[in-house]
Amino acid sequence: MDIKQILERLPHRYPFMLIDRVLKFEPNKAIQALKNVTINEPFFQGHFPGTPIMPGVLIVEAMGQAGGVLATGSLPDERHGDLVYFMGIDKVRFRKPVTPGDQLILEAEFLKRRSSTFKMSAQAKVDDQIVAEAVLLASVGGTL
Repeated sequence: MDIKQILERLPHRYPFMLIDRVLKFEPNKAIQALKNVTINEPFFQGHFPGTPIMPGVLIVEAMGQAGGVLATGSLPDERHGDLVYFMGIDKVRFRKPVTPGDQLILEAEFLKRRSSTFKMSAQAKVDDQIVAEAVLLASVGGTL
């Protein structure tokens, strides 16, 4: 999926859209997405001047957005446009800092699914090294 297709699936917009492309997508199973991290990101102005590091909460949000595309892309056509809401985040771990110039690879896969509730495992990687991981809980409901 390119950015146009992602924007059809998520309500997020600049400066809060944190995925640039979907590299792999298997409905009802898994997704792999890409975020190019650049020095032009607005959060680098204050986090931290002189030592820019992507905030961990935004890495988790990026994993959640990838999971949101997986969830909405796994719904039947008549539910196209439904919103995905975070319900919970468990087992979050940060392994390494993410800095400008990194390509953040975001992976999510379903662990459980009940009608409109999803449990996913998620990882963020840079150069094939895990930089963050979490278990995400989400619910689908409402429309764009």
